[in-house]
Amino acid sequence: MNKNKIIIPVGIVLVLLLAGVTYLLLSEKKTNRELVQEFELEKEDLENQYTTFARQYDELKMTVSNDSLSSLLEQEQLKTQRLLEELRTVKSTNAAEIRRLRNELNTLRKVMVSYINQIDSLNQLTARQKEIIDDVTQKYHAASATISNLSEEKKALDQKVTLAAQLDATAITVTPLNKRSRKTKRIKNIVKLKIDFTISKNITAETGERTLYVRIMKPDNDVLTKNAADTFPYENRQLRYSIKKYIEYNGEEQPVTVYWDVEEFLYAGNYRIDIFADGTLIGTQDFTLD
Repeated sequence: MNKNKIIIPVGIVLVLLLAGVTYLLLSEKKTNRELVQEFELEKEDLENQYTTFARQYDELKMTVSNDSLSSLLEQEQLKTQRLLEELRTVKSTNAAEIRRLRNELNTLRKVMVSYINQIDSLNQLTARQKEIIDDVTQKYHAASATISNLSEEKKALDQKVTLAAQLDATAITVTPLNKRSRKTKRIKNIVKLKIDFTISKNITAETGERTLYVRIMKPDNDVLTKNAADTFPYENRQLRYSIKKYIEYNGEEQPVTVYWDVEEFLYAGNYRIDIFADGTLIGTQDFTLD
C-alpha cells in the first residue's frame, strides 16, 4: 500500500516532465522554422537589392561618355554580379555569410553614390560647356553676318566706284555721206557713215590710252563688220565690232569721230550704234536710214 502511494506521485511527475519536454521541443521547432523563414526572406531581399544594383550600373553606363569612368562602372558591375552569385549559393541559415554580403552591399551603395555624384558633376560641366559653345556659336554667326553685310556693302561701294570711273559716250550722232563727203538722205548714195560722239569728263576715270569699240547694228540686228575675226570680250563672250578706235584719255571731255566705209548693201530701216570701252557699254543711239 505504501509502495503504491510512492509510485503514483512519481508517475505523475514523470508524465508532467515528459509533457514539458515535448512542449519545449515543439516550441523550439516552431521557432527554428520561423527563423529559417526569416533568413530566407532576408536572403531574398538581399538578392533583389544586388539585382537592382547590377541593373542600375547598366543605366549609369548609358549616361557616361567618359571612357575611364565607364571602365570603372563596368568593374563595379562585375563585382556586384559576382557577389550576387555568391549570395545565391549561400544557405539561408549561414548568418555569418549573409551578414558579410549585406556589409558588401552597403559598401557598393556608397561607391555607387560617389559615381552618381561624379556623373552629375560631369553632366553639369557638359551642360555648361554646351552653353558656352552655343554662346560662342551665336557670336560667330553674328560676326559672320556682320562681315557678310560689310562685304556686301563693300561690294556695292566698289560697284559704285567702278560705275563712277567708267567712261560715258554722249551726244552720239550718225551722218550719212555721199562720195563727195556731203550729207545725204538718199540711202543709195551713202558711201560712208560719219559717227560723232563725246567722251564725257570724268576725274575718277583712269587716264591713258583707251580702246573704243563701235558696233553698227542693222535692222535685222546683224552687225556691220569687215572681218568675222573682229571681236572683243564682253561679259564672258566675244562680240563682233564694226570700228575700233584708240584714244588718249586725260579725264577731260573729248570729242571722237569715226567713219564706216559702206561696202555692203544698206536697206531702209532703224539702225543702232553701240559704243563699248573697258568691257562696258558706255553709249547707245538709234538712227534711221530712209
